Amino acid sequence: MSIKELLLNGTSFLLLMKEYAIDIADIKIKDEEVIAVQFLQHPEVSKESICIEGKNKDGIINFFGTLHYNLLNKLAVFEMQGFERTALQELT
Repeated sequence: MSIKELLLNGTSFLLLMKEYAIDIADIKIKDEEVIAVQFLQHPEVSKESICIEGKNKDGIINFFGTLHYNLLNKLAVFEMQGFERTALQELT
């Protein structure tokens, strides 16, 4: 199970995405594969600083924060510390 899937199991992450009008299909966790490999190598590590990229009709929103996770118990929680928006006009 991916970290994205684990986050989507929690209501607080879904509410955060809904607040910013981001569709679940438009969410990308940067370096998700690296985080999963690190956990397998060091299972005692339970948190990572991450960036989650989401897209909505207005542009891209990058959420920065800490991912608290336990892949053995299939749990993940995102603690947001900030975000930045990039408007569609800036992307073209």
